Amino acid sequence: MTRNIGNSERIIRAVVGTELIAAFFITGGGGWSWLYLLGIIPLATAAVGWCPPYAMLGINTCKTR
Repeated sequence: MTRNIGNSERIIRAVVGTELIAAFFITGGGGWSWLYLLGIIPLATAAVGWCPPYAMLGINTCKTR
């Protein structure tokens, strides 16, 4: 797996994922709040630095040196 997510995008994904997961715990997990758990996806892709849909579509936001 070659990194295909740039540093700035990784930071944004980590922040969004963390906020969604925190919102799940703040709302108490009732009703439709389980959708907040989808924050695991951007958090995981930020941690790994690789996004499967980006790989399938040939997108790469890493800076080339």
